[in-house]
Amino acid sequence: MPDHQALLTGLVGDRAAGWDVSGELPRDLLVRLGAEGLLCAEVEAGYGGLGLGSRGNGELTAHVGSLCSSLRSVMTSQGMAAWTVLRIGGTAQRETYLKELTSGKLAAVGFSERQAGSDLSAIRTRVRIEGDTAVVDGHKVWTTAAAYADHLVVFGLQEDGSGAVVVVPSDTAGLRVERVPNPSGCRAAGHAHLYFDGVRVPADAVLAGSGASLPMLVAVSLAYGRTSVAWGCLGILRACTAAATAHAKSREQFGQPLAGHQLVAGHLADLWTAEQIAARVCEHASDLWDEGSPEAVTATVLAKHVAAERAAAGAALAAQILASAGAIEGHVVERAYRDAKLMEIIEGSSEMSRMMLARHALALPA
Repeated sequence: MPDHQALLTGLVGDRAAGWDVSGELPRDLLVRLGAEGLLCAEVEAGYGGLGLGSRGNGELTAHVGSLCSSLRSVMTSQGMAAWTVLRIGGTAQRETYLKELTSGKLAAVGFSERQAGSDLSAIRTRVRIEGDTAVVDGHKVWTTAAAYADHLVVFGLQEDGSGAVVVVPSDTAGLRVERVPNPSGCRAAGHAHLYFDGVRVPADAVLAGSGASLPMLVAVSLAYGRTSVAWGCLGILRACTAAATAHAKSREQFGQPLAGHQLVAGHLADLWTAEQIAARVCEHASDLWDEGSPEAVTATVLAKHVAAERAAAGAALAAQILASAGAIEGHVVERAYRDAKLMEIIEGSSEMSRMMLARHALALPA
């Protein structure tokens, strides 16, 4: 793991700020990381992956999140696509797609639609089978990494109302990929809207587990996404803590370092506490996944909710400590302030997370 982290640190270097300002990640970097299995590190070695557990992959994700949230977002999308294929795909599909995803091919996962954000029951994308062909009609919005993707893993409904997951190559006729202009956070993550107009792919591109209820299929994919986002938020907090403490030790006001002023020291204490809390909930959730515990799903919702809220609050504290020094476009704290807010919305908003956690609490024995 340390070697992987060192490689990523070297490849990112000081370029994250430039990527954020330009809104673009280098494709050759993404292809290289994909080919080395780093974008979906939980994929087994037999499929060309690193075979990491949830905890090991989480630490890798947090490290990437501390360097560049846009790159971490692409990593989350690739990992979520691989997880979906692993859990919902058949043997031949896993053999084909997972090996491609660890050989340099990039992927994105399409859930949301204009009327289907938190309410995924409102999904209207249709997948119908015509002989040996699957036909896809509909649209998706804010699909992370879609601007870079070779494959789009698309969730929709079949004619009988059951769910379907289909893998669509991004160069398929009838598919239009429209990049989201100037997003407020994770600017270089390749967010795009997708439009499917009679898109035809082989029927065996429909994952074998399709036919189950759409909410169940979506839940499978989101389980990975929420875990990854939670660890990414821990990375944001680590970057903010490092930047804030360094500034507070070196910047002097009223004859002493900022860290010597009690109110500033209090902010630093709160920021470090937020980082530690996020770390513990992430570790707990991943350990449960690695143990195969039935409590892993709820722990994942908790981790995502806690880590995202702590990241947003922690980034605000870091911005307060650095003041104008951190108010420069592309600065690590300025990026964190924008990126962290999105984390409270994606993969289940804070409000949806609280509702799920409340239902869990109400179901506990008295």
